[in-house]
Amino acid sequence: MTTTSTAYTAARTTARLDALVASVREAVGQGLPPDLTAYLVGERLAPHLGADDLLTEEQQESDPHCYRQHLLHAEHDGSFSIVALVWLPGQQTSVHDHVSWCTTGVHVGEERERRYRLVPAAEGARAHLVATDDVVNPQGAVCGFAPPGDIHRVWNACDDLAISLHVYGADISRIGSSVRRVYELPADR
Repeated sequence: MTTTSTAYTAARTTARLDALVASVREAVGQGLPPDLTAYLVGERLAPHLGADDLLTEEQQESDPHCYRQHLLHAEHDGSFSIVALVWLPGQQTSVHDHVSWCTTGVHVGEERERRYRLVPAAEGARAHLVATDDVVNPQGAVCGFAPPGDIHRVWNACDDLAISLHVYGADISRIGSSVRRVYELPADR
């Protein structure tokens, strides 16, 4: 059985966002391994971060209860999606990993990230997480990663709004989230 789908693009877009989508499409279309794709997409994302004409006002709206995800684009073949995450001070994710490679860039403000390593259950010990790195990502910072080894938590630790763009190697319009698994295990910090 063959199914067809069309690309999802936000109802209102900007010329800069359209240019970013085209650039990401070209990078993803090279068919490189996930870690290299994430790196290449980061190179394409970086020049757009901080630009006033990248997002519409609606795409920058927050939610007082939790960080807000705005789906900006989902490619018709499911190869990538672009979302804007809008964070008020103190808002955070759970500890999680992802279904695919991901590239993130801070558009406004600053994000903090704690990365973890999973220590499997062993004789007499439960599985647990070990924090491996704490990172401060200021406006303009870009990072990319691919599973496995992508367990982290992200939050807005500054006193103002933060916005980040996330490019995922999956169709977020179809699957609803980039999160593969939420970890509710003990962590060392």
